[in-house]
Amino acid sequence: MKILVVEDEPVLCAALAAKLRNAAYVVDAVDSLETAQAALAVGAYDAVLLDRRLPDGDSVSILGDFRRSQPNTAIILLTALDRVAEKIKGLDEGADDYLTKPVDGEELLARVRAALRRRSQGAAPPIVCGNVTLEPNHRTLSVFGRPLVLKRRETHLLCALMQRVGRVVERSALLDALYGFDDEVQSNTLDSHVSRLRARLNEMGAGVSIAAVRGVGYVLDARDE
Repeated sequence: MKILVVEDEPVLCAALAAKLRNAAYVVDAVDSLETAQAALAVGAYDAVLLDRRLPDGDSVSILGDFRRSQPNTAIILLTALDRVAEKIKGLDEGADDYLTKPVDGEELLARVRAALRRRSQGAAPPIVCGNVTLEPNHRTLSVFGRPLVLKRRETHLLCALMQRVGRVVERSALLDALYGFDDEVQSNTLDSHVSRLRARLNEMGAGVSIAAVRGVGYVLDARDE
């Protein structure tokens, strides 16, 4: 899952991003409302951690825009404003939760998990390709009902391909699912991930194939028997 952290205190922003990355989330981090809106305009996020007071304004003022542009995204406000009236205002404007600074890392992760669960309660049906099944709400994968355990980025990669079964997924879209925009990515990184994923799928007896479309991306489909 991908999370956008919007926080202008560099040390806190780095700490939040590191905590989330260690919990296997893909993270983008920005420090203003302007850059947050730009990020939301070009990318889809499962959750946004949004500082209440930013250099270019009060984030509550754009919660409506956030909610309209990405209605299924969980929004958690982060702030030093701990008055009940301030919390009520943020929640009424569209936030899903409200955390007061200083933020405990483990509580943050628990709040993120809870917000994501609430946002996914309209359970999406499983996606099936061959004998591989993806449960979209939980991002869990299985082969013939047996859990498919992959490394973090290979999991993100297979989920991205499963969500577009039979369609070519552009390289840029796949890299966006695997990395934040500040991560340094080598030109052959995606191909290396695909190679490792193919090997693991073969090892598990998965009846799917990942085909390269030269210069465009990759497509996942059921393997011909």
